[in-house]
Amino acid sequence: MVDYLIVGLGLAGISFCEQLEKNNKSFKVISDTSQTSSIVAGGLYNPVILKRFTLAWQAEEQMKEAKSFYVSLENKLGVKLDYTLPVYRRFHSIEEQNLWFEASDKKGLDKFLNTKIKPSTNPGIDAPFGYGEVVGTGRIDTQTLVSSYRDYLRTKGLLSEETFDFSNFNQTEGGVKYGSFSAKKIVFAEGFGLKNNPFFNYLPLQGSKGEYLFIKAPELKEERAIKSSVFIIPQGNDIYRVGANYERNDKTNLPTESAKEKLLAKLRSVLKTEFEVVDQVAGVRPTVVDRKPLVGCHPEIKSLYVLNGFGSRGVLIGPSVSKQLYALVEGNESLDPEIDIARFTQKYYR
Repeated sequence: MVDYLIVGLGLAGISFCEQLEKNNKSFKVISDTSQTSSIVAGGLYNPVILKRFTLAWQAEEQMKEAKSFYVSLENKLGVKLDYTLPVYRRFHSIEEQNLWFEASDKKGLDKFLNTKIKPSTNPGIDAPFGYGEVVGTGRIDTQTLVSSYRDYLRTKGLLSEETFDFSNFNQTEGGVKYGSFSAKKIVFAEGFGLKNNPFFNYLPLQGSKGEYLFIKAPELKEERAIKSSVFIIPQGNDIYRVGANYERNDKTNLPTESAKEKLLAKLRSVLKTEFEVVDQVAGVRPTVVDRKPLVGCHPEIKSLYVLNGFGSRGVLIGPSVSKQLYALVEGNESLDPEIDIARFTQKYYR
C-alpha cells in the first residue's frame, strides 16, 4: 500500500507529486494523454489581468511560491523550464495609457506595473501608443515540464500510463484500491476529464477550449511577449506562439479552422511583417463558474480528494494550491474558502 494514488499528470498532478516527494510520502500516478491543456498552455506567469489592469487572484503569494517551485524542478529534472520574459501590454489609445497610470498607483499593482510608457521600437508591430510593462514575468515551458516529469516517474516505476477505469476502483476499510494498487488516499487531478468522474462530476467545471497558432516571422525579431487582442509569445528561432481564444461550446482537443481564422484576423491587425503559420494546437482548460480552483475532500468519502479548476493560470496557481491541499490532508489545516469545494456541497446533495 502506498500513501497516495494520483490521477492525472498535468500541472495539478505534478504540483501535488512534488508536495508528496518533499514530505517523503509514497505514491503512484495513473495518467493517460487525453488532457492536453497543460501541454499546449502558453505557460506565462503574469500577475496582472491585462484586459482590465487588475491584480490576479492571490497573485503576489502565488508568484513567490512558483519561482522557487520551478527552480527546484529544473534542478531535479535537469532541464530548462523557466524563461525570463518581459510582458508588454500594447495600448490602443491615450485613454488606456491613463488607465495604466491609475492602476499603477493601486496597492498591490504598484509592485508589478512599470509607470514608464515603453515606446514602440519594433517596426514589425503596429503600436503607436506604446506599451505598459509588467515586472517580474516569464514563461514556463510546460511541454518540456510534462514530458520530463513523465520520464522521471517512469524511471522510478511510479507511473501507470492508462486511462483510469472507475469499474476497477473500490473503497476499502483502509483507503482505496485500483486494480493491483492500494492506497490510503486518492487525489483526482484530471483537468477537464473530471467531467467523467462519478465522485466529483457534480462540481461546476465548465471547460474552455483554447487554441494557439505557431507562426514563423523571420523579420519580427521580438524578444518580449506582446499582449494586444492576442498574445504574441516568442519561442526562439523566429517562432512565435499566438493566442489564445476562449471557446465554451467545443470540448474537443482538435484544432479548428474557425479559430485559426479569428486568431489570424487579430494578429494581422497588429503585425506589419510577413509570417507563415507552421502549427496549431488546442486543449480544454479546466475552468470553473466562479473562476477559482476546485480543491478539497469529497463530501462523504474521506479518502477521496480533488485538485482541479486551474483555468488558464495553472503555472501560477499549481504550486501554492497543491501546498494547501497537502496541508489539509496531512495536517487537517483549513483550505482558503475561495478554493474549497465545500462551497458547492449543496450541488452534491441535489
